[in-house]
Amino acid sequence: MTELTADLYDEHGEDLQSVATQFQSLGGRARFSGPIRTVSCFEDNALVKSILATPGNGAVLVVDGAGSLRSALMGDMIAESAVAHGWAGVIINGAIRDRVAIGALDLGVKALGSNPRKSAKRGFGTADAVVEIDGVSFIPGRTVYCDEDGILVER
Repeated sequence: MTELTADLYDEHGEDLQSVATQFQSLGGRARFSGPIRTVSCFEDNALVKSILATPGNGAVLVVDGAGSLRSALMGDMIAESAVAHGWAGVIINGAIRDRVAIGALDLGVKALGSNPRKSAKRGFGTADAVVEIDGVSFIPGRTVYCDEDGILVER
C-alpha cells in the first residue's frame, strides 16, 4: 500500500467507508490492503485456520468474531500459515493471542485486543458472506485499506 488512508479518504471521500472502532495494530506490517475475504464466527477459529491455510493472493481476511475478547481467534501458528500462503493481512473483530510473535511477522493484523485463551475448533461459522462491523459492510472482493490511522473499505 503506497497511499495513506487519510490521503485516500481526502481523494475519494464518501466512496469509502471509515471504521470508527479503534482496532489495535498488532502485526509486523502496519500498512496493508487487498481484496476482502470474510469469516463470521463466534469463539471458534476452525474456519479462520482453514481459510488462512489456502492461497491468499494478497487478500485481507476480515473476521467478525462479534467483538468477543473471551478467547483468541488467531495465534502465531495460524498467522505464520497466513504469511506462508500470501495473505496481506487479517482484521479480527475479536482477540488474538501470541501478540509478540505475531508482531514480528510480515503480516498486517488489526484486532480489538488479545487473550491467551484458545477458542473452540468445531467449525461453526460462515465464510465469504457480507460482514458488518461498526456499521461498515465488508463485501468479499471489494478492497480494504489499513494503516496506523484506521480502516477504510470500498463501498
